[in-house]
Amino acid sequence: MTVTDMVSATQLANVFVHETAIVDEGASIGADTKIWHFAHVYSKAIIGCSCSFGQNTMVAGGVSIGDNVKVQNNVAIYQGTAIEDDVFLGPSCVLTNVSNPRSQVVRRSLCEKTTIRRGATVGANATIVCGITIGRYAFIAAGSVVTRNVNDYELIVGVPGKPRGWMSRHGHPLRFDRDSSAVCPESGLNYIRSSNNEVQCVDLPEDCRLPDHLVNGRQSYREYRSDD
Repeated sequence: MTVTDMVSATQLANVFVHETAIVDEGASIGADTKIWHFAHVYSKAIIGCSCSFGQNTMVAGGVSIGDNVKVQNNVAIYQGTAIEDDVFLGPSCVLTNVSNPRSQVVRRSLCEKTTIRRGATVGANATIVCGITIGRYAFIAAGSVVTRNVNDYELIVGVPGKPRGWMSRHGHPLRFDRDSSAVCPESGLNYIRSSNNEVQCVDLPEDCRLPDHLVNGRQSYREYRSDD
């Protein structure tokens, strides 16, 4: 996504903005993005193409959001947050931007940067403490509280959030064998894990979109788990 791909929402015919939503003048929104009920996009927010913002969502000024990002109901994205392509933010998850907020102390110029990298999932009601980076295709389980950086493909569970394994691009557990290899049960894509716990996909570079034949899911998560 580049800034040249976008124009003002008021000038772009194929951006859907619900009549109850507010998009301030000066916000940049990419083609085929949908802004639903009671959402608010502030001036100087940058949103990519083919995104979806559910009911009662908010995007602050200065926030940068990539393409194909799905933001579910009741999520506020505050200044200092950068979100890459293909990120999923679950219902009512919480993003912060100051570690030590006080009502009497103004810290608007001290927002701590939070980066959510490509393909990551943040589950419903999870809390992301500011100043960290969530790696590519990481998976934050529902209700978790994340206080540290998260590696690519890492699964984080609990309060406080702790690593509980690895998830494939399709959102299934990766079970590495003695050779540090694993296969996603849904896609068949192969993964490897290095000696310092860095995981990558062998068959498809992390910056590539999924091919068309892998876009549609075939079974639910629980159905795959029942096959174990």
